[in-house]
Order: sequence, then structure tokens, then C-alpha cells
Amino acid sequence: MRKLEYHQFPCLSDNYGFLIHDPGMHVTASIDTPDAAAIEHALTEKGWRLTHILNTHHHQDHAGGNLALKHRYGCTIVGPKADADRIPGIDVQVADGDAVAFGSVRARVFDVPGHTRGHIAYYFESEGVAFVGDTLFALGCGRLFEGTPEQMWKSLSKLKALPDDTLVYCAHEYTQSNARFALTVEPDNAALVRRAREIDAARANGEPTVPTTMGLEKATNPFLRPDSADLQRTLGLVGRDPVTVFGETRRRKDRF
Repeated sequence: MRKLEYHQFPCLSDNYGFLIHDPGMHVTASIDTPDAAAIEHALTEKGWRLTHILNTHHHQDHAGGNLALKHRYGCTIVGPKADADRIPGIDVQVADGDAVAFGSVRARVFDVPGHTRGHIAYYFESEGVAFVGDTLFALGCGRLFEGTPEQMWKSLSKLKALPDDTLVYCAHEYTQSNARFALTVEPDNAALVRRAREIDAARANGEPTVPTTMGLEKATNPFLRPDSADLQRTLGLVGRDPVTVFGETRRRKDRF
């Protein structure tokens, strides 16, 4: 049984804000800070006081609200050691394998560079929950702004190793456009075809497609499936190594 309470809400144009709360310990964390005003509104709505910020990476739509929220609440900011110089107000620097104590639970830190040089993810094993920032999306992955295909594939492989029932909270509502691309590179994936229909129905009703599950991503997300024969045929890379297949998939998405 989960000990934490979770609150998800839209921010900016397509970001999600996430608050996690331990009612027994009276602590609340914001996973990244895309919009300080929206986060403050959510905190007021829930009646929670912010005690922590857990940053995944330095981009403005993930750390832009750090200083305003720290000024108001005096919260502790945790972020990637490899990118500490670009995390506003950082107090605690963490890296791969570290544990972050939050109330009655702990999050394991994964270094998952590729989108940025210092991107991290937080995995609450006892909760079966992972916050992955912009490394992994529902049916997608982050652009390689500061990393290489080799780095990103290694990062995605770490996340792919999580249990299938892990709830994956990614930071953007990109799923419908990701599905359209995924169908161009793996058109014979029946699970993907079915999921794309479900996504269209959900978005037509204004429903979020986040969180997802790791099992669902492994079955349908082309960026986690470089071993797929269907994908390899579409790309003209039958029998090639995972990094090559992943890299070509990412390049095609960049041009999509």
C-alpha cells in the first residue's frame, strides 16, 4: 500500500506539475517547478506546505520556479550533482545510486543523461513510482540536447529495467503526437495501434495520458524497442545494434 499522496496538475502549455505528500510526516515535495504560481495554487488547494523540491534537470520549465518557491516556503532543493551549477537554489546534490529520504520513504536516484548532461530520475521503489522528467515520455523520449544516442540509450535501459507495474510520471503531455510518430516506425505493433486509439479517445475527453506504466512503454514505445523486428525493418536496420537503431529512431522523430 502506498504511503504517499499524489497530486498532478497541468502547468504552462504542456507540462505537468506533481506534488507528493506524506500525510504521516507532514512533508510535501514538488517534482520540478515548471510554474511557481500553479504550484502555489495546488498547494493551497490541497492544504499542504512545501518542504522539498526534487529537480530532475536544469531547464526553465523544470527549475524556473525554484527560487520563488524557496523564498516563500524555505524548502530544501534536491538536484543533480552533475548539473548543480545550473539548478537554482540547490541545497542537496545527488547522483546515481544515492538515496533521497522523503518522509517515511526513500527515492533511489538514477543518473539518466542524454536530454541534458546532468538529468536524474527519482524511483520510489516502495511506492512503485518513478519520476523521469524529460528522459522518458509516454511513447517517446527527450531530445538529445546535450547528450549522445549512446548516453540516452544507456539511460533508457536503466529505466526499462524497472518492474512492469512501475507508474511512470513524465513531465509533458506529448503522448498523442508521440503515438502518431510511433505508428510510422512500428506500424504492425497491434498493442501500439490499440493504444493510439485509446489515447485519441482520452485526449478528446480532456483526460491526461500520464502517468503510464513501464510495462506499457516496453510494449509500445519505439524508443525502448530497438530489438523490434518491425522497427528494424521500417528503419532498414535489420540486425543492427540497439544504439544504432535507437539513434535512427530519435533522428526520425526530430524530423517528424
